[in-house]
Amino acid sequence: MTALVLTLIFLFQNCGHFFCQTGSKPNIVMVMSDAFDGRLTFEPGCRVVQLPYVNYLRELGSAFLHAYTNSPICCPSRAAMWSGQFVHLTQSWNNYKCLDANTTTWMDFLEANGYLTKMMGKLDFVSGSHSVSNRVEAWTRDVPFLLRQEGRPVAQLIGNMSTVRIMKEDWKNTDKATRWIHQTAAASHQPFALYLGLNLPHPYKTKSLGPTAGGSTFLTSPYWLTKVSSDLISIPKWLPMSSMHPIDFYSTFTKNCSGVFTEDEVKSIRAFYYAMCAEADAMLGQVISSLRDTGLLNNTVVIFTSDHGELAMEHRQFYKMSMFEGSSRVPLLIMGPGMKSGSLVKDLVSLVDLYPTMLDIAGISVVGNLSGHSLHPLLSKSNHFPKIQRPDWVLSEYHGCNVNASTYMLRSGRWKYITYADGQSVPPQLFDLTLDKEELNDVVHKFPDVHVHLDKLLRTIVDYPVVSAAVHRYNKNAFSAWRDSLGKNYSQVIANLRWHVDFQKDVLANERAIDRWLYGS
Repeated sequence: MTALVLTLIFLFQNCGHFFCQTGSKPNIVMVMSDAFDGRLTFEPGCRVVQLPYVNYLRELGSAFLHAYTNSPICCPSRAAMWSGQFVHLTQSWNNYKCLDANTTTWMDFLEANGYLTKMMGKLDFVSGSHSVSNRVEAWTRDVPFLLRQEGRPVAQLIGNMSTVRIMKEDWKNTDKATRWIHQTAAASHQPFALYLGLNLPHPYKTKSLGPTAGGSTFLTSPYWLTKVSSDLISIPKWLPMSSMHPIDFYSTFTKNCSGVFTEDEVKSIRAFYYAMCAEADAMLGQVISSLRDTGLLNNTVVIFTSDHGELAMEHRQFYKMSMFEGSSRVPLLIMGPGMKSGSLVKDLVSLVDLYPTMLDIAGISVVGNLSGHSLHPLLSKSNHFPKIQRPDWVLSEYHGCNVNASTYMLRSGRWKYITYADGQSVPPQLFDLTLDKEELNDVVHKFPDVHVHLDKLLRTIVDYPVVSAAVHRYNKNAFSAWRDSLGKNYSQVIANLRWHVDFQKDVLANERAIDRWLYGS
């Protein structure tokens, strides 16, 4: 552990009783990254890359070992976090269809109850954002054609050992956040709540693929690569393409990962991804250091999390959009006055739990029907909490691009149950995460009683065949309205989206497939 981290720990431990002594409401600071694999924040994953400030939060706070996203894609996941409701309740179906701009978030409640609030950086929870390509890919996922929608994942090295600030936008927002702490928060007599959203470690756009390209470049410098223990990087096992579940096959193909990858390529992608995580950790560190320098750290709850994870070539895929652990697990570390130190929490939790947690920390009564449950009883040193039974499961769902069926994941105990669409047209999957951490052995037929039990439990939480049908109708209606709005320009526009190379091989056949999907003819 570095001398700086040890100093921070000493200062916090000797000043951390401020809240209890004064009775004031604590400040709240959340740093939310993008595509950060939660397994890197505790053993054994934390050994592969140096994350001193993540480690600092784990030493002085609580690390949740089984924290999940409620939807493994940017906007729907953040919509769940900000609203405290499952995706099917807010109908946040894809990166284009999320929350209304006037939705009441937990930050709004904090402001209404006397908090000075500030949100900066990546927010991404309101409808209407992301590229045309992205939304069209989501709308047409039910169409029976197979098109490559992403660039092939690549690793790119830039700069030298003095190149530290690579993700310029994130560093700019981090600098803004630290100035706000020094100039505004430190001078205020109100408790404050600050949210900083990062883009890292989300892969960068591949510029050579043009303006509609997605993020398939893992970009870093030699400086950040020195933070990665190359000898500890694992090379994930892959099933043969012929043995893949049909949904995973579709995802692998549309993510442009069905070609040949050498072991060196896979290792480089993973190393560069870990280095990008190290850069994000440094931004978290700058925020923590600003709180320390202004004397605010001892009365501030600090939270680090992410919208989803990153597969980084596990299961022959990169990106997210999958219920496999690399994609669906998120970091969740929380430190603050009156809270436990060095606690490794084994309870199953998800991002919807943050909404009631924020209100609980601020002493605000929870209103409305929320999907989540406060984590405060799991964090606090105090035992004076009502005995409320937490559910022993978490739910995640996905309705966006690169997956050609609505997907529902229920994690309960050792089991991960994944089902699709109406529960009948696509085979479900079942993994025993105790014995099969790599999720390579589907045991749904080996344990039929477990399958039946978990499917029944899932249906008490969400009537998923009905939800899938609603998403299917939305996709058709949204695509049809978009196509009609283009008039005569439609054929040219759709042929030149991200999939243009494959689509233009047989434009007529693909347009006929779309017509059959829309009109059943």
